[in-house]
Amino acid sequence: MAITYYTRREQPAVRPQVLVSPPVQPRVSRELGFEIPKGYCFHPGHTWVLDEGRQNARVGMDSFAANLLGKIDRVEVAGLNRWIRQGQKVWSVTSGETTIEMLSPVEGVVIAVNPEVQKDPELVAKDPYKEGWVCVIKSPDLAMNTNNLLRGQFVAPFMQDSVRRAGAMTAQATGAAAADGGVPMPGLLAKVEPNLQKVMIREFFLT
Repeated sequence: MAITYYTRREQPAVRPQVLVSPPVQPRVSRELGFEIPKGYCFHPGHTWVLDEGRQNARVGMDSFAANLLGKIDRVEVAGLNRWIRQGQKVWSVTSGETTIEMLSPVEGVVIAVNPEVQKDPELVAKDPYKEGWVCVIKSPDLAMNTNNLLRGQFVAPFMQDSVRRAGAMTAQATGAAAADGGVPMPGLLAKVEPNLQKVMIREFFLT
């Protein structure tokens, strides 16, 4: 898709961030020990997308990833008005000395970035499905993109399998892998040795 940039005095015009409505409170159900927001679709790299109509897709990081990382110090989005492919790196999260690239669950143009997350990155972990959203993507092929994602009855088993794999990978190294409620022990990724950490990043974030 070609993106047209309007120019003035031979310099690219800076297109402002699109104003988007605040996120609505998600309807959450508890399945297999996990809180699953209704209507959200999940990428295997532990990002989510919510179709908000008019081709607007609000995206963020899921609760498994949030707990795996624990404290989040910085969130950096690839860039406003940038075209992102599904599965391409769209933002990074930094926790301590570890920076992880997160993959976009849909294809389109980044039209808005959550200013509250820029000011308080920990929102991504504290409230991943509402106030901790990261950006909004204008996605012309949103319906087609979400066909490639996990949704409905497949989400809870996906989360359960992720926790199981995290436990198998780290039980010997840490002695504990999951907290009550089926999510990883907060900050688990920082508690393992560097080589295992790299393996876990590839395994769960696909980067």
